[in-house]
Amino acid sequence: MAIRVIVVGAKGKMGSETVKMIQKDDELQLVCGVDSKLNNVDVGEVIGIGPIGVPFVNDLERALLDFNPDVMVDFTTPQSVKQHVQLAIHHRVRPVIGTTGLTQADIEELQALADQHKIGGIIAPNFAIGAILMMKFAQMAARYMPEVEIIEMHHDQKLDAPSGTAIKTAEMIAEVREEHRQGHPEEKEELQGARGAFYQGFPIHSVRLPGLVAHQQVIFGSEGQTLTIRHDSINRTSFMPGVNMAIKKVVKLECLVYGLDKVMNE
Repeated sequence: MAIRVIVVGAKGKMGSETVKMIQKDDELQLVCGVDSKLNNVDVGEVIGIGPIGVPFVNDLERALLDFNPDVMVDFTTPQSVKQHVQLAIHHRVRPVIGTTGLTQADIEELQALADQHKIGGIIAPNFAIGAILMMKFAQMAARYMPEVEIIEMHHDQKLDAPSGTAIKTAEMIAEVREEHRQGHPEEKEELQGARGAFYQGFPIHSVRLPGLVAHQQVIFGSEGQTLTIRHDSINRTSFMPGVNMAIKKVVKLECLVYGLDKVMNE
């Protein structure tokens, strides 16, 4: 039996790619799209692939009640995603979340709620398999080269900075790196923010420009050498294999996990 999926934010760039991916997979069934400004119009017609017989609904709770989904995929905004996850868990629908902007406290609260309801979920800062590998390789390198800076680059419509991927990378590096402040002890910023935002003593820099999609490099330095680990998403189809994997893995989970890396080997 196919996994029944609703996509919240199905009109958006990531949401519409998710719809297209689901339509190509016989193991998945799109049952509705959710958009606060659209109701009873065909999802396929709105995103430009022709009618697919699946409606938009303008109210998430009604979608959860009326369409009996197994999984909710969310690509919306940092302002709304937490409430969406809470609603899904309360209705025993497994969330797969690609929206970034949730704080660590938010994630821990949602994990506790999922534990209470004994239901699985996935919050993933990045669904690109290459980006997951980049984060793992960066963590490996940080054991031997603890002087590091992260530069993440995204399109100019992204709402949060640093990106969820950069924060997750920094967290993974911090697990193996002894905390210390990098740079000269008397270093002075002539322009505020020039050195970026510091996470446990190392900088993260955010670039926002039209023409970019999602890019990150992690630069390590030591005496006489540097190492750069870089990942580039050229277009949004790069995220779809990871979204597909997450939908299929989440139905087997009994807890909410943070990071696609948590399910890649299961």
